[in-house]
Amino acid sequence: MPWRNYLLVFLIFLVTEQVWAQALSSNFDNLEDYYRREQLLGNIKPDHSFTAYPLFPTEAFGVKDSHKPDSTMKRFFNGDDKNFFEKQLTSGLSLELLPLVWMNQYNSHHPEDWNDGAMIPAKGYQTLVSGGLYFNYTLRNNLPSLTVKIQPEYVYATNPVYDGFPLTRENPELSILRWAQYYFHTLNYIDQPERFGEDPYNEFTWGQSSIRLNYKSISLGVSNENLWWGPGRRNSLLMTNTAPGFRHFTLNTISPIRTPVGSFEGQIVTGTLKASGYPPPNTDVKDHNGMHFYSPKRQDNRYFNGMILSYNPKWIDGLHLGLIRSFQMYKKDMDNSFDAYLPVFSSFREKKLQEQAEDTEEGELSNHQKRESYYSFFMRYVWPEAHVEIYAEYGFADNHWDRRDFIVEMEHSSAYNLGFRKLLELPSAKNEVIQVGMEITRLAKNPESVLRGAQDTYQQGSKTWYTGVGIRQGYTHKGQLLGAGIGPGSNLLSLNVGWNRGLKEIGLQLERYAHNQDFHNETIKDVRMHWVDLAAALNGSWDYKNLLFSLNLKFVGAKNYQWIYDFNPNEYWDNSRGTDIFNFHGKLGIMYRF
Repeated sequence: MPWRNYLLVFLIFLVTEQVWAQALSSNFDNLEDYYRREQLLGNIKPDHSFTAYPLFPTEAFGVKDSHKPDSTMKRFFNGDDKNFFEKQLTSGLSLELLPLVWMNQYNSHHPEDWNDGAMIPAKGYQTLVSGGLYFNYTLRNNLPSLTVKIQPEYVYATNPVYDGFPLTRENPELSILRWAQYYFHTLNYIDQPERFGEDPYNEFTWGQSSIRLNYKSISLGVSNENLWWGPGRRNSLLMTNTAPGFRHFTLNTISPIRTPVGSFEGQIVTGTLKASGYPPPNTDVKDHNGMHFYSPKRQDNRYFNGMILSYNPKWIDGLHLGLIRSFQMYKKDMDNSFDAYLPVFSSFREKKLQEQAEDTEEGELSNHQKRESYYSFFMRYVWPEAHVEIYAEYGFADNHWDRRDFIVEMEHSSAYNLGFRKLLELPSAKNEVIQVGMEITRLAKNPESVLRGAQDTYQQGSKTWYTGVGIRQGYTHKGQLLGAGIGPGSNLLSLNVGWNRGLKEIGLQLERYAHNQDFHNETIKDVRMHWVDLAAALNGSWDYKNLLFSLNLKFVGAKNYQWIYDFNPNEYWDNSRGTDIFNFHGKLGIMYRF
C-alpha cells in the first residue's frame, strides 16, 4: 500500500466520532472536581467513592466523552464525510486526539503551591504542555478492550535564584553551626531540593500515558499517570499529584464492583521511584571537627508498592470506608519473596514482623527493616439530598509494636486530613449553586510522637512525616512529595466559597499554612518564630465551546519567612515584624478539547 494510503487511513482514524472509555487526565483538576460536584447534586450515584484517581467517567458515570461532560461543543473535525470516515475504520479499532493542555505558572518571590504534577517548586515562570493520542481496540462487547494512551508532558521553568534557607541568623542561642546541624538533620532524610539545579529546568516525560486491558469494572496495565488516593480535595496523606507521575503496573477498578453486601473500589500498584539528583545548597558546611553536616544519599531506584481499598455498605447509601497502604525500598535490597514484592499484604504489627525476621542472617537487616511504610484509614459520606459531603483520613508513618501499643498510643506517628463541602442551590437561577467548604491537614508531631524518641531510632523513634531513615530520599519521587504537598511536619487550614454552574466556577480561598512545625518545635523552640503563610486566592474555571480555562491568583503574606525573626533579646515579645515576605502566585490553564 503506498504511503499516501497509510496517511489517509491515519487521518480517517483521527476523525472518528466513536468514543471509548479512557482515564481522565489528572493535570486539570477543575474538570475532575466537576464530576464530584455532580454527585453532590444527585446526578451521579452515591456508590462512587471519588477516592482513587484517575477517574474513568465514560465507564463509571456513563458520559460519552470524559473531557466533554456537556454536549454543547462542536467537533474540530466535522463535515459531510463523517459517515465515510466511519465506514473505513477497521472493525473495533478507534483513535482520537486527546485534549491539548497548556499550563502556565508564576511565583514572584519563592516557590508556592502544590498538586501540579510534573511542574517543579520554583520562583519565576514555568509552563507545561501536554497532548496526545488515544487508541482503543475492542473485538467484541463481551471481551476485554485494549487501550493505549500516549499523553506526554513537557515542562520548562526559568528557575531563577531566590532567598532560600539562611545559614546565618541573629539569635545568639542558635549558633551558625547548630543552625546548620539541625537544618541538615532534616535534609539528610528527604530528597526535597530547594532548587532544581542552577540553570533553567526542562524535562520531557511520558506524562499521563498508559496501556490497559479493560474488562467490565476491572483494568490491568502499565501506566505513568498521576495517582490520587484518599477523600481530600486540597491534600491527601499518602498519594497526590504533587510529584510527577511514576511508571507503575496497576490493577484497579474503573467503576464500582457491586455485590450483595455493597460496592467495592480499589487499586494495587507496583512501580519505580527515582531520586531528583539535585543536592541541597551549602553541602560544604562543616562542624568544628571538619565533618560535613550533609551526608550524601544513595541514588538507587526504589521499588514502590501501594494499595487503596474502598467499601460502600449496601445498607448505608453514600458512606465509603477505606484503607490505604504504601511501601518503598531500594530495588537492590529486594529478594524474590512474596513479602518483598507485595508488602501491602504483610502484618501491621511490628512485633510480628520482627518474629518473622528471626531467621535472617546475623548482622543483616530483614526486608521489613530496609523499607519505609505508611498506612491510613479514611471515610467519605455523601448526602445528595442535602448536597453535602464530609470526609476524613487518619494515617500513620510507623507500624505500632502490637495491638496494645496501637490502643494506648494510637496517636503515635499519626496525621490527619478532614473536610466538608456544602452546595447551596440558587432558587432564582437554574443549575447554579454556591459552594462552601473547609479542609484541615495536620502533619506535625503530637506529644505522643515526641516522647517516642529521636527521629533516627528505628524501633522507638518517631520520624517526621515523609522523611525516611532506611530510605533517605523519604516519601518522594524526583524530588517532590508523593503525599500532601504542604510537606513534612506542616499544617494547613483551607476555607473556600464559590459560585458554580456546570464547568463554570468563580471562587475565593483563604488559607493558613504553618511550615514544618516539627523543625520549629524541636530546633528553634521560640513561640515568636513560626513560619506561617496567610493566603487569599481567587479561583476560576470557564468553558467556551471547545475551550476550558482555569485561573488561580494567590496572594501570600509569609510571616517569619524561613523562620527568621529579628527580635529584641531584652524583651519576650516586642513590636518588630520579623522577616515578612509578600509572594504572588499566578496560574493559568487552557485546555482545547477536540
